[in-house]
Amino acid sequence: MVRRMRFNSSNISLKRPTAVGATDFLRRNDRMAALLPAVERMARLQRDCADTLPAMFKHCEILAFEDGQLLLSLPTTALAAKLKQQLPKLQETLGRRGWQVTGVRLKVQMTKAAEIKEKMRSLELPPAAVDAFDRLSTTLEASPQNSALIDAVKAMVARRRAGQG
Repeated sequence: MVRRMRFNSSNISLKRPTAVGATDFLRRNDRMAALLPAVERMARLQRDCADTLPAMFKHCEILAFEDGQLLLSLPTTALAAKLKQQLPKLQETLGRRGWQVTGVRLKVQMTKAAEIKEKMRSLELPPAAVDAFDRLSTTLEASPQNSALIDAVKAMVARRRAGQG
């Protein structure tokens, strides 16, 4: 079974202890040492992509780079549409840096969005914040425009006080 390695801008630094430990392991193991040049090459490519389009590439990962074809993973179709417009700039800049990129394919994978959603679910409001929202729900003007907001705030306060999130 062949496993694909993922390289994103958050895991390419070779200065962090975990990365150093990994590279030391690769160097000590004869079979794994053969992977080190490929890992370093992909890390350089990810870094060059992130330098070219920093705002977009903090959410992207390189899945593969074979025969001049770059395969990128993105968390949303919206980001894929934006990146698609920037592909000529990316290819041109990578070409100037010595990368022979003849084509770029995009693959939308929702994994990062799911990770973010899980983190958001675990957020908790301190009791003082819940009390402030409770006061807000009683001090907002009772008008047709505010009724949905008041109901939503009251429901949130009730859920938080019941411990449901």
